[in-house]
Amino acid sequence: MKNVDDLIESAAELAAQGFSKGEISDELNVSRETASWLVERGTDAGGGAGGDGADEASSGSPGSTTATGADTGADASTDTGNGTAPDDIHVDWSAVGRDSARLSAVGTALADLLRSGDPAGDDRDVDLVIGIEKAGTPLATTVATEIDADLGTYAPQKHQWEEGDIDQQSGGGFSRNFADIRGRECYVIDDTITSGTTMTETVDAIEREGGTPVSCAVLVDKQGLEDVGGVPVHSLLQVIRVSREEA
Repeated sequence: MKNVDDLIESAAELAAQGFSKGEISDELNVSRETASWLVERGTDAGGGAGGDGADEASSGSPGSTTATGADTGADASTDTGNGTAPDDIHVDWSAVGRDSARLSAVGTALADLLRSGDPAGDDRDVDLVIGIEKAGTPLATTVATEIDADLGTYAPQKHQWEEGDIDQQSGGGFSRNFADIRGRECYVIDDTITSGTTMTETVDAIEREGGTPVSCAVLVDKQGLEDVGGVPVHSLLQVIRVSREEA
């Protein structure tokens, strides 16, 4: 992804394939509000993107970030009938995700981050890693391999979200094709924290199932969270938007 027009085009393509707005937010690593805005803008533009503004928008490459606020060349903050673009940052880590060796290296780094950040150190033997679907699962797999642990997965309720209050959607759930959680300590892995809602939901779901989340780890944290419900959060990268406050 190089600019906001690319994001609009990608959102339109995913919507045309039947992805919910919640799934689109997950695929593009943006908030649900941003995903909704991108889909609506793509629909009004006939599903297409481009134009002279796209070439002048913020440059990027796999592994780069694209802002959807006023500092982009696409002038995404202008009210075009779809509302003002939400303040958000798109994170593209596809250069890691598409290469198994790079993915494994990041998994090793996340595992080291979890172990070094655990006050119990080597005295704690965590034998289960929970990956938040979709993108958190391959990362969790590499972490589980690194620490010789079992693997579980959780599908958050945002994958079913289209409009309105997410609390009114059906709940998420754990896949029965993977390890059982009850009575076990576990690490929780995802690719990106945008608002913290999905991580909070997952931690709560693990506790309801009788598990004990020890620590959470992500590739990128856009909120700068230290913990979720008392469970420590670790990140390899923190991306904090700095903007000028209006008087």
